[in-house]
Amino acid sequence: MSNKKQSTQPRISVIGTGYLGATHAAAMAEMGFEVIGVDTDPAKVAALAAGQVPFFEPGLPELLIKHVSSGRLRFTTDIAEATAMSDVHFICVGTPQQRGSNAANTAYVEAATLAVVKNLSHDGLIVGKSTVPVGTGAKLRSIVRENIPEGLTAELIWNPEFLREGKAVADTLTPDRLVIGGASPKAEALMREVYAMPLATGTPMIVCDLPTAELVKVSANAFLATKISFINAIAEICEAAGADVKVLADALGHDVRIGRQFLNAGLGFGGGCLPKDIRALMHRSSELGAYSAASLLQQVDEINMSQRQRVIDLTLEAVGGSVLNRRIGVLGAAFKPDTDDVRDSPALNVAAALHLRGAQVIVFDPEANETAKRSFPTLSYAETMEEAVTGSDAVLVLTEWPEFVNSDPAALFALAANPAIIDARNCLDAASWTGAGWTLRSLGRPAGVAADSGASVLGTSSVVGELVPAA
Repeated sequence: MSNKKQSTQPRISVIGTGYLGATHAAAMAEMGFEVIGVDTDPAKVAALAAGQVPFFEPGLPELLIKHVSSGRLRFTTDIAEATAMSDVHFICVGTPQQRGSNAANTAYVEAATLAVVKNLSHDGLIVGKSTVPVGTGAKLRSIVRENIPEGLTAELIWNPEFLREGKAVADTLTPDRLVIGGASPKAEALMREVYAMPLATGTPMIVCDLPTAELVKVSANAFLATKISFINAIAEICEAAGADVKVLADALGHDVRIGRQFLNAGLGFGGGCLPKDIRALMHRSSELGAYSAASLLQQVDEINMSQRQRVIDLTLEAVGGSVLNRRIGVLGAAFKPDTDDVRDSPALNVAAALHLRGAQVIVFDPEANETAKRSFPTLSYAETMEEAVTGSDAVLVLTEWPEFVNSDPAALFALAANPAIIDARNCLDAASWTGAGWTLRSLGRPAGVAADSGASVLGTSSVVGELVPAA
């Protein structure tokens, strides 16, 4: 590209420093690049510049501090400064669900792209990483063409992210695949330079057209969501027939065509990624006339949401039909372990629903108490697991944190007013809990079946799938 700034290697800007952007910026610095992160929120920029991560992600604080201290990673609110010092511009802003619609809101992506283009001082490559509806890239290319300063050139391509919350650093540094969409030979060569480190270790790069790249992330999330909803639908059959959904899932998982990951019956998926992504894909499919996909995703979403009501029903059964003035201990607020993300958290949804029925709900989460308080301030929060269990008429395990899975049922039994526990994630050893005196209920499993029964029967341990995080 002509007029490109002279440097020994491309310099990188990351537009948007939320979960995706902060992680990507730190990882790019770890790969050896000079990186500048840009955000419109001065408080967030100040925190990151001080080496403080405003959310919980294992390994990210250490990476951030390392490269802020070295000077390789900087943060600013000045988009002109960022574009002036950079050659490759990653768009990492959010695409939340539109109000009153299932469609994704691409306004932030459009604004970020426009800001980069208008402030270009030399030729550049704009790389979309945000999760967007198919067709967004074509619209953004029009924005680039119409607003680029005279005498400069810029190319827009797509490079979707595949981060899992709790494993985002590893997923960026050692991804299982890289997808590059709509790139010219020059842009592809530049992206191979940017990703030289993972490519050198064998990470495959799939080079494709722009629409295919836009569809990869949402299709992956839709498939994973479908797999989760499938096993939850089978769990309903298991309950009616007296079968054990976990043993069934273990048996299915031995088929290499199916695999064991994401076949964990329970409360279902949540977070800032899967729910909004499948709804956005459902909406876009209908717009394109692909009604079979829209219908399938509608069923996936409905099955997933129904699991929350099923856990509420089990809780009502456990306390005699009404939770009014009953103390309910809720273990878990984050939508999954190893994160403090409570966006569309099934755990908090269930907790709030019980609160609205008159229950005294006491929530404990090892990392997400503070984020949960901001979203659901009317709930009560405990400082420890033991505090949440003390005096409870029922205990609900809604997020499978290791400290809940490995807790001592006998010690907790002594604290509960009524030793009833709802294992909404099928993560507890039911034999240990019932042996300690607890009445245990779970989804899709007969009462009193040990959580590792599938392993003892099949000679293999189950694999817990990971949800894919949000931009």
